[in-house]
Amino acid sequence: MRTLIGVYLPDHFTAPQTADVAAFVAAAASADLVTFDGAKPVASLIPVIWDRKTGEHGRLLGHLALANPQWQSIAPGSSALAIVHGPQAYVSPSWYPSTARHGRVVPTWNYVTVHFTGPLTVHRDPEWLRDVVTRLTRRHEDQRAAPWAVTDAPPDYINGQLRGIVGVELSIATVEAKHKLSQNRSAEDQAGVVAALADEPGPGPAGVAALMTPPD
Repeated sequence: MRTLIGVYLPDHFTAPQTADVAAFVAAAASADLVTFDGAKPVASLIPVIWDRKTGEHGRLLGHLALANPQWQSIAPGSSALAIVHGPQAYVSPSWYPSTARHGRVVPTWNYVTVHFTGPLTVHRDPEWLRDVVTRLTRRHEDQRAAPWAVTDAPPDYINGQLRGIVGVELSIATVEAKHKLSQNRSAEDQAGVVAALADEPGPGPAGVAALMTPPD
């Protein structure tokens, strides 16, 4: 994966495999879309699909509510940032065995994130919107025992719902993936973090511990 400037990205925290990054984005299934309205940054959390079939890095597809003023401030071809979040957790120095030996440690924060940047296009075409909504729905429904489909609803109702959204297409110029998972610590300290995270509350610590655990 090509790594470009943007997010602070030391080499040891860089996620190098595009396939793994694509799987992470697919599992997260959403992103914070950040644009500039001429006076300040504006952001919305939206469902997304990473379509990798077009261009070097592909495109990120999603939609905003028509009532959301963010899309109205997006100038044609203006750059946008989409941030995909993974699990995150506080890491205590007390979890490192090396702390007892030299004490030269501080707290940190472990996390996984992917940043996409590139020009953003707004779509109002009903068929473009129908395609994206159908793809998003299939992404989340196809594995269910009784999947719901867009075509299950009355056509007039769907047409009305499509009039209430606008599509967004981020033509991806850069992909920056950061996995900050204690790679700069010894194997012993990493094992201490994984063991301690297992006792921490909430899904974040468990998710970070899973990502830090080597495959069998």
